[in-house]
Amino acid sequence: MHSSHLLLEEPIRMASILEPSKASFFPAMTKIVGTLGPKSRTVEVISGCLKAGMSVARFDFSWGDAQYHREILENLKVAVKSTKKLCAVMLDTVGAELQVVNKSEKPISLQADGIVILTPDQGQEASSELFPINFDGLSKAVKKGDTIFVGQYLFTGSETTSVWLEVSEVKGEDVVCVIKNSATLAGSLFTLHASQIRIDLPTLSDKDKQVISSWGVQNKIDFLSLSYTRHAEDVREAREFLSKLGDLNQTQIFAKIENIEGLNHFDEILQAADGIILSRGNLGIDLPPEKVFLFQKAAVYKCNMAGKPAVVTRVVDSMTDNLRPTRAEATDVANAVLDGTDAILLGAETLRGLYPVETISIVGKICAEAEKVFNQDLYFKKTNKYVGEPMTHLESIASSAVRAAIKVKASVIICFTSSGRAARLIAKYRPTMPVLSVVIPRLKTNQLKWSFSGAFEARQSLIVRGLFPMLADPRHPAESTSATNESILKVALDHGKTSGIIKSHDRVVVCQKVGDASVVKIIELED
Repeated sequence: MHSSHLLLEEPIRMASILEPSKASFFPAMTKIVGTLGPKSRTVEVISGCLKAGMSVARFDFSWGDAQYHREILENLKVAVKSTKKLCAVMLDTVGAELQVVNKSEKPISLQADGIVILTPDQGQEASSELFPINFDGLSKAVKKGDTIFVGQYLFTGSETTSVWLEVSEVKGEDVVCVIKNSATLAGSLFTLHASQIRIDLPTLSDKDKQVISSWGVQNKIDFLSLSYTRHAEDVREAREFLSKLGDLNQTQIFAKIENIEGLNHFDEILQAADGIILSRGNLGIDLPPEKVFLFQKAAVYKCNMAGKPAVVTRVVDSMTDNLRPTRAEATDVANAVLDGTDAILLGAETLRGLYPVETISIVGKICAEAEKVFNQDLYFKKTNKYVGEPMTHLESIASSAVRAAIKVKASVIICFTSSGRAARLIAKYRPTMPVLSVVIPRLKTNQLKWSFSGAFEARQSLIVRGLFPMLADPRHPAESTSATNESILKVALDHGKTSGIIKSHDRVVVCQKVGDASVVKIIELED
């Protein structure tokens, strides 16, 4: 299986590049987050998305009410049962997002060199001369010469569907702008982004809190995507809020970095969050274009070294309307994988795009090809050097398991875990083979009823590169004897065989706890 791992530094036969890739039970080690919406809400389409490789479903509350998203989530549950593919749920907050509400939903045409006024008076109708916005402090935040971008959801980057404005004067609470390019804005909601300007709105709005405490609690969300995270304090406040909402104290918080302010506090945000989403749509506007790649590489590296998932957005915008990505987009996806990204997040491409299933499938194929030439050896050395010595007990076991698996050319690493931490540490070293994370449920009680933990931990590994979870039978305790371990191991091996990642005579590396000791063992399978 692993002779197919090439390195870009080595000479590659051109003919070998054209050989078709072998299909496997998972499309790629890199995960795909799909945003569900108008074009991806039926059981049929969602089932197609799951089979194509989506492992996290994102629900974007910037648009659509709780009832609309509830219906989609019910369809997701049906699709998960029928496809037998696990899928995690991510709730994306609105946060400090500036919006223009177009109540009539009629397309608005704007002509270059014309004038448009941004007003906080939301009672007004949106037109080509006037945009009502959801923030009354814009006139205090901007000055003459500042730039403002307006587009549908997020800026597609296409100059005909998003518009660039320049502030010409501030009149009371209104901001008068000159239109810099002709465009037609369509839809009921346009996002507005004031470049490099601090917007004094809370990161968790009252609407966000209400959605999380009702929809979020009912549906036990696995991830909270915290839009417009600007400081570590934003993450701490969100965690404090979640801690009071029953099961949501287990929800992981992914900080979404969308502007210069978040960028300047990146290190402290990374420390506080469980993962990072690089929102390249907004960042691409706040940063000069020539700096975007540099931020991506630096941010992904920092996430990798911290062992926290890095998620990249806005990769195949053109697939919203087309069946094939552009050459630049295909290369961009591959480069994100080579940079070390854990997951690719698809927004408009699956939400309102014409080809949601095909998009997920193509992105998965590109990721799989890039993974073949990922320089694991160099990455492993870099990670070891960064961690330094003495290593913690768990870190040492994780890196040893990966080194052993590579040396013996194991087809899979099986890790027994109850919190998911050990499996995530193994995945941090980016083994070339999949990591099967066997989550052992733990029995817990709130004095009124018994329940098992484990489902959250299993689903939360669905955003980590190379990690594939399975839930063990709760009748097997986590503090196990060798007999129960053997029986769980047999179930895990059978799961690997049926999914095609383990064959007879393969070697498998197993990482587990026996009593107080952690053990890494290598087993060779019989016929």
